[in-house]
Amino acid sequence: MGSDVVARYAERAGEYARHLGSMSSVDPADEHLVTSWAAGLGPDGLAHPVLDAGCGPGHWSGHLAAQGVGVRGIDPVPEFVEHARRAHPTVPFDLGDVDALPYGSGEFSGVLAWYSLIHHDPGDVRRPLDEFARVLRPGGGLLVGFFTGATVEPFDHAITTAWRWSPDLLGDALRASGFDVLETHTRTGPTSGPRPHGALVARHPRQARPADTLEGHAG
Repeated sequence: MGSDVVARYAERAGEYARHLGSMSSVDPADEHLVTSWAAGLGPDGLAHPVLDAGCGPGHWSGHLAAQGVGVRGIDPVPEFVEHARRAHPTVPFDLGDVDALPYGSGEFSGVLAWYSLIHHDPGDVRRPLDEFARVLRPGGGLLVGFFTGATVEPFDHAITTAWRWSPDLLGDALRASGFDVLETHTRTGPTSGPRPHGALVARHPRQARPADTLEGHAG
């Protein structure tokens, strides 16, 4: 996430946390999807935790921890990390960028990227997706939440410019980073302010595909 985006979130971190920093602000369909996805990661979700990438004020991390899921949050906005640590003192939170995660390869059983890629320019979205693939264990899961549209296009978000993605095109980006896309979910927001939402459930392959091995490349 660019420094200008971080600065804009920092300016409004308190307001954001008050209005969107608890599970009471979450759509029930989203809560069900994220909770069931994390539960489906199985025992690995305890031995190798879930990474809440771009955790914001930490409400999803706190929710998953309350469900018995091992979880760690990371966000580039210091004010969000400070809030998350106060609100959820038993959950570890780190200050850092999803474009360059400070973790070793294969540390996590799952990565939750819930609307944390919406400010990435389409030309830069592969950087965090490649990082997610790196830190996931083979067979690990990825869940991405995003705003949907007919194509890839910018729009005026409350904080700063964000991007809509068609599920197909974002799925292509995930596949380019080595993921298998398993499920696509879409819904529309409240009637008072409808905005189409989407989520992709993906999996890190348990082993490299033939095309990903040295033998699969010519020259």
